[in-house]
Amino acid sequence: MAKFMMKRFIAMILTLWVITTLTFILMHAIPGSPFNSSSGKTISGAALQNMEAHYHMDQPLPVQYLIYLKSVATFNFGPSIKQPDQTVNDLLGRGFPVSFELGMWTLIVAVLSGMLLGILAALEHNGMVDYAAMTIAVLGISIPDFVLATLLIQEFAVNLQLLPAGTWQGIRYMILPIIALATGPMAIIARLIRSSMLEVLTRDYIRTAQAKGLSPALIVFKHALKNALLPVVTVLGTLAAAILTGTFVIEKIFAIPGMGKYFVDSINSRDYPVIMGTTVFYSAILIVMLFLVDIAYGWLDPRIKMGREAK
Repeated sequence: MAKFMMKRFIAMILTLWVITTLTFILMHAIPGSPFNSSSGKTISGAALQNMEAHYHMDQPLPVQYLIYLKSVATFNFGPSIKQPDQTVNDLLGRGFPVSFELGMWTLIVAVLSGMLLGILAALEHNGMVDYAAMTIAVLGISIPDFVLATLLIQEFAVNLQLLPAGTWQGIRYMILPIIALATGPMAIIARLIRSSMLEVLTRDYIRTAQAKGLSPALIVFKHALKNALLPVVTVLGTLAAAILTGTFVIEKIFAIPGMGKYFVDSINSRDYPVIMGTTVFYSAILIVMLFLVDIAYGWLDPRIKMGREAK
């Protein structure tokens, strides 16, 4: 176990280094200067030299890269270019809790609703419930979250006026963005649970449990569901990544004051420190989540031997 965790930790560090390096290269591959990229106003002469010196952009690229790696290692990304009175850490501290809350609620709703749809579809195989659940799943996969968000705003906020169209001030403000984000992952989980449950319910140990007279609920939730969850756990890291990165667009649509607002605005204005800081920050979170998924997969399937070959 310890050997496995050490290997995964080293892989995590290497992956994060690759991401930080690629981010640095891509940011500096864009022509032009971030100081002259917004609203048509330009900075030149001594003012431009002072700004470049302040953000170390007058240094050779290898030196800038080392400074950037030091900022990543110390988790101190410096001040924002477009908001010089704010550091990137300040923006992360203010925006990330909102994005995290939105992402976690979305993940909970997606997993629970997807599991429920998948179980009902498997238990009512080829029945009306099965067809209805899979129709919902197909629609959920087919409609992009930003399109669904627009439709939800138009219907529930504009036409029916049942829910607010934006901002983040309470539970009512969470409903539409959570639905927009959770529908796609919910559909994927529902399809995985359905196909896995159909396979698990035909196995011998399930027939033995049925022959012993155990209740259907006990058979499903204690004996069948644990094994049926393996495919879901496998893709859970990817789904979590899709949800967290998808919040950027959804936050912009619903005017949610999370990291999405700062990230999208920083790309438009080429705010290098904010772009690189948020990219590294979210990459680190996603890498850790993938590591936790590996641990959970080993717990759910005892046949997997961590750090050594199965004997």
